[in-house]
Amino acid sequence: MHFEMGCIQMSHFILLLMVFVASLGVVTLGDNLTDSFWLLRIKQEIVDPFGVLDNWSPRAHVCSWHGIACSDDQQHVLGLNLSGSGLSGSIWRDLLHLTSLQTLDLSSNIFTGFIPFELGQLQNLRTLLLYSNSLSGKIPTEICLLSKLQVLRIGDNMLWGEIPPNIGNLIELRVLGLAYCQINGSIPEEIGNLKHLIYLNLQNNLLRGPIPEAIHGCEELQNFAASNNMLEGDIPSSMGLLKSLQVLNLANNSLSGSIPTELSQLLNLSYLNLLGNRLSGDLPSELNQLVQLEMLDLSENNLSGNISLLNTQLKNLQVLVVSDNALTGSIPVNFCLNNSNLQQLILARNRLSGEFPLELLHCSSIQLLDLSDNNFEGEIPPSLAKLENLKDLALNNNSFTGNLAPEFGNMSKLTSLYLFDNKITGGIPVTIGKLQRLSILFLYDNQMSGSIPRELTNCSSLTMIDFFGNHFTGSIPETMGKLKNLVLLQLRQNDLSGPIPPSLGYCKRLQSLTLADNKLSGTLPPTFRFLSELSLITLYNNSLEGPLPASLYQLKKLKIINLSHNRFSGTILPLTGSNSLTVLDLTNNSFSGPIPSKLAMSKNLNRLRLAHNHLTGSIPSEFSQLTELKFLDLSFNNLTGKLDPQLSNCTKLGHLLLNNNQLAGEMPPWLGSLQEIGELDLSSNNFHGTIPAEIGNCSRLLKLSLHGNNLSGKIPQQIGYLISLNVLDLQRNNLSGKIPSTIQQCKKLYELRLSENFFTGSIPTELGSLTELQVILDLSKNLFTGEVPSSLGSLEKLERLNLSSNQLRGEAPSSLGKLTSLHVLNLSYNNLQGQVPPSLAGFPLSSFLGNVKLCGPPLVSCPESAEQGGRRLSNFEVIGITAVIVFISTVICLIMLYIMLRMWLNWRKVSVSNSEGVGGSEQKKEEEKWAYGDETRRNGEYWRMKSMILVPAQDEKNSTECIFQLKMNNKEMDEDLV
Repeated sequence: MHFEMGCIQMSHFILLLMVFVASLGVVTLGDNLTDSFWLLRIKQEIVDPFGVLDNWSPRAHVCSWHGIACSDDQQHVLGLNLSGSGLSGSIWRDLLHLTSLQTLDLSSNIFTGFIPFELGQLQNLRTLLLYSNSLSGKIPTEICLLSKLQVLRIGDNMLWGEIPPNIGNLIELRVLGLAYCQINGSIPEEIGNLKHLIYLNLQNNLLRGPIPEAIHGCEELQNFAASNNMLEGDIPSSMGLLKSLQVLNLANNSLSGSIPTELSQLLNLSYLNLLGNRLSGDLPSELNQLVQLEMLDLSENNLSGNISLLNTQLKNLQVLVVSDNALTGSIPVNFCLNNSNLQQLILARNRLSGEFPLELLHCSSIQLLDLSDNNFEGEIPPSLAKLENLKDLALNNNSFTGNLAPEFGNMSKLTSLYLFDNKITGGIPVTIGKLQRLSILFLYDNQMSGSIPRELTNCSSLTMIDFFGNHFTGSIPETMGKLKNLVLLQLRQNDLSGPIPPSLGYCKRLQSLTLADNKLSGTLPPTFRFLSELSLITLYNNSLEGPLPASLYQLKKLKIINLSHNRFSGTILPLTGSNSLTVLDLTNNSFSGPIPSKLAMSKNLNRLRLAHNHLTGSIPSEFSQLTELKFLDLSFNNLTGKLDPQLSNCTKLGHLLLNNNQLAGEMPPWLGSLQEIGELDLSSNNFHGTIPAEIGNCSRLLKLSLHGNNLSGKIPQQIGYLISLNVLDLQRNNLSGKIPSTIQQCKKLYELRLSENFFTGSIPTELGSLTELQVILDLSKNLFTGEVPSSLGSLEKLERLNLSSNQLRGEAPSSLGKLTSLHVLNLSYNNLQGQVPPSLAGFPLSSFLGNVKLCGPPLVSCPESAEQGGRRLSNFEVIGITAVIVFISTVICLIMLYIMLRMWLNWRKVSVSNSEGVGGSEQKKEEEKWAYGDETRRNGEYWRMKSMILVPAQDEKNSTECIFQLKMNNKEMDEDLV
């Protein structure tokens, strides 16, 4: 350290000595020895990778050094200009010693750090240029002490903080450039003190607040740019006093209110840009007084009313943009006259209406015409071809009708034609082939028909063709290969037929090829191997067939491939040559063979769909490398094997569809680690074992389908954690146990299928809280017991309810009648009893079959006794009443047995007495009493025996028969009571 310090001191000593010697022996050099000393010190602090300061040496006159400007007598350094020299480091404080310095230009370098406040001591400084560096920090207020400063440009840095209010002290300032920084705060009122300011650039900062009214004090201002800030409030009317103003750019702020009419006083204004604000009101017609105006942009505001601009006074106007407003009405008839210089007219995204404005045909100088996204209608006039200078024509998103006139072929300078999203009919005129400069042709979303003319391929400059959503027929022109510059070809959703022309393979710059939704047939041409720039190819929904050309493997830039819904066969290996794939969809073809592990080389693959093919083998373990995969659909194939645990690395999977294969093994617990999974379908495979509890970790799961497997055990309690679940399908497995009560936490379920399992217990009343159930609740073909819970009546959105083929008992709850959306009900083949509630009588007979004790419409009518009683009795009440009846019947039968026995004994006694000559009159009296009844006791108790004396006890079954007979004769007993 001491050695280094010593070296530095020694170098300073040597430098001083050299300067001293030079002052003694080389007086003729005549330079300011103090300036050269400090400049040499500054050189030591500069990183100079390109050696621009190599000639800064004591051996040469300081005025000959690179970037140095001296006074006429070469005694003082007046200027230091090192702009664009690739220098870096910090700006040197030693500059303060260059007291005669008038110009300092260090712009367009890589200087970092703060702007040194010592610069405020350079009292002779007139020009300070530090723009386009990497300086940071606040603007030092000391700079505002430079009273002679005329030019201050320090923008395009990382400066922050506010504009110092004492900037108003720089009364000699002509140019102030603070653009492209991070300066915040407001524009200080003191800016109005700069009476000589000509150029003020504040754009691309973070300025807030209003534009100060005092801005009118800058009476010599010619250029004011404050775009891309957050300025707000009205545009001050005082700006109309800036008579010298030529450029006014306030675009992309939050200015509001109307456009002040005072701006019409700026008669020297040639550029006015107010786009991207919140201005409202009508377009002030006073702006027509700005006769020097060349460019006017009022787009992306809230302006309304009619177009009142562009009368005969605005002869210098070249660009008019009023798009993205709420302008209405039609274009005025005096909009454009023959002496107009208008080159660009953009009225897009308004509410203009009427037919195509023929007034525009007077704008013979127009090169760009954009009337898109309005409400224009009627036919596009053939006379439009008179605009011989027209290069870009955008009439899209309107309601134009009719055919394209052959005269369109006369617009020889046309480079882009946007007619999409209209109601244009008819075919493409063959004269279009004359447009040799045409680069973009967008006719999509119309009602055009006919064939694509062969002449179109004469437009050799075409780069983009989009005919999507029309009714074009016939074949694709065989001469498409002539379009050597073609980048995009979009012919989707037409009625094209025939083969894909082989010449298309010679469009070697083609990047996007979309021929989907047509009637194309045949095979893919082998010439496609020449499409080395192709990144997107979609051919889905056609009738293409045959194996893929092996040469497609050479297409290394393919990112999106969709060949789904065709008849392709053979291996998919030719499509795996690109490691850039993000989407591969081959759904619904006849591809066979194994899934190539080579697909794992496409690290950015996020969508892989190979469903409905004849693929075999196992899922490649290499798929674990596809960490960007979000959609994997391998359903409806012949895949076998187990799910590789390493697939858990695909943590971004949102859709995993492996259904309808022959996959086996247990359902792996690692599925619970797929935090992004929203759809999981493993149905119709050979999975066995239990449903892992870890599935409850998939909190974003919307659909879980496991039907048609051999899963067993219980539904895990963790199923309740799936609070986003919409569909749960576990039918056709070997699941058992009870439905967990936690299922009530799945409040978003709208489809629940648990049929064809071995579930037991009662149906949980908690199911009634799943009020979003709509598609179906299917619990059929299980072993459920108990009653149908009345809480199911809360499922007001439910459309189908199937509880058939269980062991449910009790009555069908009348609460099911509240299900006004229900159109399918199946309670058949259970042990339900009682009367079908009248609210359910509208369902067909099949809804209730197989319930022997169930009656009432639509089944057979219930017995009369069942129809009379008012309130239905509960099961508990029925059991109690039955027990009482059995008890009473038993007692009555015992009494009858006793009475009959006494009667028999009396009969025996009477018989004995008769035989002995005793009691004849008494026997007669007793017989009359039983045969005719005793009137004195008829209203007492003997009526109770009336129907029973007809059924004497014959054997040990007497008690049961008495009960039965009692039930059968209830009606007769009731008649005796009357």
